[in-house]
Formats: sequence, C-alpha cells, structure tokens
Amino acid sequence: MSASEAELDVLHLARALQLAERGLYTTDPNPRVGCVLAKGERIVGEGWHERAGGSHAEVHALRAAGAQAAGASAYVTLEPCSHVGRTPPCAEALIAAGVTRVVACTADPSPKVAGAGFARLRAAGIQVSTGFLEREARDLNPGFFSRFERHRPFVRLKLAMSVDGRTALRDGQSQWITGEAARLDVQRFRARSSAILTGAGTVRADDPQLNVRLNYGAWVRQPLRVVLDAQLSLAPASRVFAGGDALVFAAADAAAANFPAAVERVAGTGGQLDLPAVLSALAARGINELLVECGPRLAASFLRQGLVDQWIIYMAPVVFGADARALTAMQGLTSILDAPRFHFADVCTVGEDLRLILQPKQA
Repeated sequence: MSASEAELDVLHLARALQLAERGLYTTDPNPRVGCVLAKGERIVGEGWHERAGGSHAEVHALRAAGAQAAGASAYVTLEPCSHVGRTPPCAEALIAAGVTRVVACTADPSPKVAGAGFARLRAAGIQVSTGFLEREARDLNPGFFSRFERHRPFVRLKLAMSVDGRTALRDGQSQWITGEAARLDVQRFRARSSAILTGAGTVRADDPQLNVRLNYGAWVRQPLRVVLDAQLSLAPASRVFAGGDALVFAAADAAAANFPAAVERVAGTGGQLDLPAVLSALAARGINELLVECGPRLAASFLRQGLVDQWIIYMAPVVFGADARALTAMQGLTSILDAPRFHFADVCTVGEDLRLILQPKQA
C-alpha cells in the first residue's frame, strides 16, 4: 500500500527538519533550514543551510538533484526567500528548476519575506502547501521567530546549583559545582547562541571568557559576548574583553574613556539597566538566541520581569548549606500565587549531574 500525499508530506518534511538541525551551530543569524526534493516516495535531492553567507537549503538540494528536480516536489522547513540578500532568491531557483509543488512547515516571519516567497511561487503556477510540522520548525529556530515576532531574542537562563539550591559557598567559591560532562553540555548551548550575556558582578567574581570551547566543524562561530556594566566599572584586562568581540551596555551617564569594548547606552534606574531595552537593542543587532549566565541578582531580574523563555538548571549532588549563596536573589513575594511558575520541559542526567529544562507556564 502506497503512502498518501499527506503521509509523504510529513515524511519528507521530517527528513528536512533532520537536515536543518545540522546547521544548529553555524547558520546564525540566519534560520536553520532543510530541504528535500522528491518524486513520490523517492528522494532525488536534499540539502540544508550550512552557514551564514553560504547557499541556502533549496540551492543545495537543487544541485544534488540536477535535472531530476524538474517535476519534483520541494519540501522545505521554512518559506523560500524571495529577495536578493547575500545569495539569490530561492523561490526563483525553484521556479527555474521546474519544481511543481512546494510544501513548507511555516511562513518566514522576516519582513523581507513574510509570504512574498509563497506568492511568487503561486504566481509561477506552483502549488504551495503549508502547516505541516510547524511547531517542530519553530522549535528549531525559536530565536529567529522571537526576533521578528516579539522584537527580542529568545532568552535562555543557565544556572548551576547544589541539590539544596545554592550556587556558591558563603565566600563565593563556585568552581566547580558541576562535573565535566555538564560543563561540556553548556558548551553546546553556548555554541547555538547568538550571544552570551552576563553582569559586571560575575565578571569581577569569576573573570569568565564566555566563549565556545567546542569543536563542531569547519565553521566555528563565537557568539557575541555581552556584559551589563551600568557605570563601566570593569577592569580593561577582564578576559571577557579579550579578542575585541564584546559589547557592554551602560547607563547614559557612564564615562567611557578608553573602554576596551563597544559600548551601547540604555536607560536605567538605581544602577539597574532596563532589561527590555537591552533585549530590544540585541534584536536590532540580529541576535536570535541569548544565553544568560549570571549571578543571583541579575537572574532574579530576568525572572521577575518575565523575560526568561527557557531556564536551564544543572543540579549537582552536593549540599552547600543554609549560609551559602542562593540560586536567585528574588525577594518580596507576599503570596505563593505571585511566584513565577514553570513546567519541566525536560529532565535528564548529564554525567553525575541532573539537567532541568524549565519553561514558563504562561508560554
């Protein structure tokens, strides 16, 4: 018994999503996209967007298919582009190749596309279907959709704690709470992020590099390193500034003479910067996914303002005690009903530690 058209659509799009995931670490700021060209059950070409500035998924699939692309159906995880950017429009390439049908998971939220790709295909007589595996396609590119739909990046907050919810001993000792496997897992989240953000307090306490130390192929891409330092008080020799690819958000009145990184001004009160303004500025810079690695005060600010889309907690099987430093510095709740609430999206062991992935209930 042969598969129905709808079954084939899901089958080939599932394969296209597998291909798209291969670009998890390398396509930023572009979305991760996969494409399959098929005639019935037979795949004649496939490809994925490998890196920003390189050919898009549809072009790779068309090259693989060659003359067999004529009369084929194209299965893509995102609407084919219709504008000229760093590469030619994919909609025109599909039309020129003689593709007769395009099945896409979802429309492209970018104003440069936003339905224009589908319209161009339909105008050329190509049948267009959408909506299959849309959630899976969006989940693969949460930051890309967030940047255009909410005008801010998708925010992941990463913290490590003891089993009794502490992040450091009373004197600030915190390295290392978790084991090597958990620290390697963090590198994967860093590698997929457009930027990594921390506060000035964490820089002073830990002097982090905030870089990716993971070999994931030929196109190694370092995320933008972002620091919130309202008064530009950090030492120029801080390791986060090494290499020059760092951005510091500061208050309007902070002196910036000879500061070793790019500085962007945002509003703030009482020494606290306006976090929504920071996120809006990062989105304007093309930041899709933002990984926040910070101390308890900044973590509390992100949580209290409802700015965390995903909370990643690594829990080590160790007890620090009541006088150790808390996971967050959130205070002032007068009712349990007012507490930020999450649900467990994933719970797994990573080496000897436990990794919890939480998402806000309202989402």
